[in-house]
Amino acid sequence: MKQLGANVVRIHLQLGRFMEGPDDPNETSLDRLGRLVELAEHVGLYLDVTGLACYHKVDVPRWYEKLGEKARWDVQARFWEVVAARCAGSPAIFCYDLMNEPVVPGDKKEKDWLLGEFDGKYFVQRIALNLGRRTQQEVAKAWVNRLAAAIRSRDDRHLITVGVIPWVVVFPKAKPLFYSREVAENLDFASVHFYPETGKIDQAVAALAAYNIGKPVVVEETFPLKCSVDELGEFFERSRATASGWIGFYWGKTPEECRRSNTLADALTLAWLERFEKGASEKQLRK
Repeated sequence: MKQLGANVVRIHLQLGRFMEGPDDPNETSLDRLGRLVELAEHVGLYLDVTGLACYHKVDVPRWYEKLGEKARWDVQARFWEVVAARCAGSPAIFCYDLMNEPVVPGDKKEKDWLLGEFDGKYFVQRIALNLGRRTQQEVAKAWVNRLAAAIRSRDDRHLITVGVIPWVVVFPKAKPLFYSREVAENLDFASVHFYPETGKIDQAVAALAAYNIGKPVVVEETFPLKCSVDELGEFFERSRATASGWIGFYWGKTPEECRRSNTLADALTLAWLERFEKGASEKQLRK
């Protein structure tokens, strides 16, 4: 994996903005994406392009909500075909993230594609509502392979991944699904979202190691949401044996702007940005 330093930016593409119908891409949105990619090239950024976002129910097309599994996967594949076609020639693309935090149902039939509402947003999606006679591994593998093939039909050079919730943290005996050896054949590296908890850094480090299946591992989301900045720094240091990199949150305010603010939220963000910058500098010095 190419060493990218601190220059990776994750962008999220809403399905409803890019697909006006099952086979009808929105050319205006694709043109805007093309301009964004050109800007990234100009300023020296690499993009983690995360797709199929349905974070707000109001933005999810009604025609899409009504589709069954096969038709839904077909739309998702078409989305990735047109996005990959627009991005394929750019050196600013770091990777394509198939979907933010997909999950597979258990033994019971589900009714809703979106789940886990958080502050009015839905960051988690099901990729199926019913296993039928399939295993979870079979569903996950078929879905990954379908979307990866769609991307590869337009772009055979950029990396493919999928950002997942580390269920191993919640259930220590759990095993990774999307990053099991049975499923991950067409994923180029593991992307895992970690928010370590105070007093549980050992568990977070151990859980991250479970995703080491012979592919690079990237902590694609992290922030001192449930722990102190110092504890998150400890997680960085102790996870170096497993992780090839970390991507954190930036809300648009520079450290200097946060310093001039009197809000608690900006103070927390400032501490996080300073720690992240320090970590990036230390990594550069270790080369």
